[in-house]
Amino acid sequence: MKTPNIVILGAGYGGIMTTVKLQKILGANEAKITLVNMNDYHYQSTWLHENAAGTLHHDRTRIPIKDVVNTKRVNFILDKVVSIKPDDKKVKLKKSELDYDILVIGLGFEAATFNIPGLDEYAFTIDNINSARLIREHIEYNFALYNTETEKKQSRLNIVVGGGGFTGIEFLGELANRIPELCEEYDIEKNLVRIINIEGSPSVLPGFDPQLVEYAMNSLEARGVEFITDAMLKECKPDGIVYEKDGRHEAIPTMTTVWAAGVRANAIVEQSGMNTNRGKVEVREDMRAPDYEDIFVIGDCALVMNPENGRAYPPTAQIAIQESDVVAHNVKALVNGGEMESFKANIMGTVASLGNNDAIGIILNDQKLFGWKATIMKKIIDNRYLLKLGGIGLMMKKGKFNIFY
Repeated sequence: MKTPNIVILGAGYGGIMTTVKLQKILGANEAKITLVNMNDYHYQSTWLHENAAGTLHHDRTRIPIKDVVNTKRVNFILDKVVSIKPDDKKVKLKKSELDYDILVIGLGFEAATFNIPGLDEYAFTIDNINSARLIREHIEYNFALYNTETEKKQSRLNIVVGGGGFTGIEFLGELANRIPELCEEYDIEKNLVRIINIEGSPSVLPGFDPQLVEYAMNSLEARGVEFITDAMLKECKPDGIVYEKDGRHEAIPTMTTVWAAGVRANAIVEQSGMNTNRGKVEVREDMRAPDYEDIFVIGDCALVMNPENGRAYPPTAQIAIQESDVVAHNVKALVNGGEMESFKANIMGTVASLGNNDAIGIILNDQKLFGWKATIMKKIIDNRYLLKLGGIGLMMKKGKFNIFY
């Protein structure tokens, strides 16, 4: 019997954790493990909003794959996935093609722009390291230009964030902390800068605890953030946006629109011919695709239903990391003929950052956290992940220990 080829696509939270676990629990003679990723690093997508605002350098966010993956045990291929052919058991890459016996799909997310005119062309999205870095540089570029032009343009100092979900709110918190520094650096009066959030629901953080939402909005408004709720972004232009509220169309001049109001699974998944639900594979309890015994789907590409309320779990890092435990176990079971496990989510809480020294959260038995206590919890969660991924060395190198400032 030949040694099975295990191919893992993507080094996001689900993919990298599955790889790290498989290299520990499978012997070299049991299976060949191949990890494919378009970058030679894994990055913490939950930190990208800090990179985008310029409050955290992007080098802190990315972790070289060679630092956490044993490349003597795992064949790492630096390449871009082009297509998946599940019936042929092949994966087409930009430079080559791979055969697999067992496939793990963890290709992550891409922005969903809902066909809003101009968003694809003129809005920025917080998708990856490069897109986050582009936002930071773009904001700084506009601040730098403001005082050099004879006719000063307010659109250079207006920053519009579309979407008041977790990504949007966390980015607003970092922006609120960053703007005073930029104003001082580029000799701009802070009261000239506008940070505007446009959210389609009646409140930001829809579905979150109302008391925590009120705290978040008060914290951000105190630092200059403006909220426009119950409003729909209708058009994005190079120098402004148009939104609709109460049946009226309003315009805001801006050269910086950041879209944070929706993500979808990587389109390659839907194009593969597998059955999808809103672009995701609605996996079985063992995390396998419905029609394939040899394909596991994880993270943003997997639709996992919560049996308690019949709704899909949100595609969070917490869920993806927990899924990796089950996927790694079940891949090993498939190789060795063991018993499969079912995925059961264990939601330990949700914490949203409002900047470096403020946050909100719900943990354990619906215990609410505000301010510095929530900030500490957020950093403990981040550090715990680094410990799980790469041990004490990685945590000490990349972790956040600035607890009180």
